[in-house]
Amino acid sequence: MTQLGDVTEMLVGFAFKSAGFLDADSDGVRLLRGDNVQQGYIRWGDKTKKWPTAECDELERYQLAENDVILAMDRPIVGDGLKMAWIKPEDLPALLVQRVCRLRGKPGLALTSFIRYVLAAPEFSAHIHRITTGANIPHISGKDIAAYEFNLPDLADQARIVDCLSVYDDLIATNQRRIALLEEAARRLYREWFVHLRFPGHESVPVRDGVPEGWEQKPLGDIAPLNYGKALKSTDRKDGMVPVYGSSGIVGTHNLALVGSGAIVVGRKGNVGSLYFSPVPCFPIDTVYYIVPAQTSYWLFLALHQLNFISSDAAVPGLNRTYAHSLPVLQPSNDVAEAFERLVRPVFEQVQQLTAQNAKLNRTRDLLLPKLMSGQLDVSGIRLPEEVAA
Repeated sequence: MTQLGDVTEMLVGFAFKSAGFLDADSDGVRLLRGDNVQQGYIRWGDKTKKWPTAECDELERYQLAENDVILAMDRPIVGDGLKMAWIKPEDLPALLVQRVCRLRGKPGLALTSFIRYVLAAPEFSAHIHRITTGANIPHISGKDIAAYEFNLPDLADQARIVDCLSVYDDLIATNQRRIALLEEAARRLYREWFVHLRFPGHESVPVRDGVPEGWEQKPLGDIAPLNYGKALKSTDRKDGMVPVYGSSGIVGTHNLALVGSGAIVVGRKGNVGSLYFSPVPCFPIDTVYYIVPAQTSYWLFLALHQLNFISSDAAVPGLNRTYAHSLPVLQPSNDVAEAFERLVRPVFEQVQQLTAQNAKLNRTRDLLLPKLMSGQLDVSGIRLPEEVAA
């Protein structure tokens, strides 16, 4: 048994002054904040903040490196998942910000890639649940993180465990890249048709005040009203096949659905304005709104990405429904909308297939993880995914 702090180099980020932040489209180095840390990956986007490159010379200590393990210290648990990720090449360069902890294995004692799986194990999440304090903003301390105790195998066994589990992570990452490419293709097509108005036959359609003939500019509330999700505590959820959606995505499962397949889910609290399309019946909880399947479509899902969903309160982020309903949406004619649906439906079906594959890979990895980490399973006897496929 060993404590996490004894075998890792832990570092909490620098207290950057928000007055010096640059926007995402500015030149500079990205700042890794707690909001960027998701469950298993780093999420960059339009709200990313940067720091001037010229002012980074004295911040070398806070420069992140590939494979660094990252743990959010404020709101460390979202839904049922830990806000823990690891740095990939595409995340660099980046600087570590306060209230985010970086962990690296100490040479000769622990592999950094093995520490990733230590934090991914359910026992560590249980530890975080126990040590989290604060009613308004749940948080953890570096001291409590360092105190976590676990069984540390020798370096050779650490490497074998990493080799086994990383195969699943690599396959998941490959699928995620494919999903990102497919989604970008759909977004580009949407912008071509509905932003630049270069839809099929546009040459012969008159446009007045930016609205093609037969199209209408309507408030979102008239096209697709937002419905409130329903509260469903983690303790009340029953194991099942129905995904439970929160503002961070799927946060668990249940045995009953609140809405049928094809619903659009919109983040209301926490991850405000997040958007998800559920291909199966689902249960949206009270941190989200949802649009009923009868009023959804792929063009609407992509149109929602163009809307300026903002927080109604800086202290307690939330999306005001009246405000959201007032946002204008350009509704195309039926023939253009139907043509677009026919083109993008196969793209989204591929996304759904890859997402389902990733869910299976995640489940298999998560079943193996605690048994490998505890020594219940001999890593040499585990068949890896490509071996099964062969």
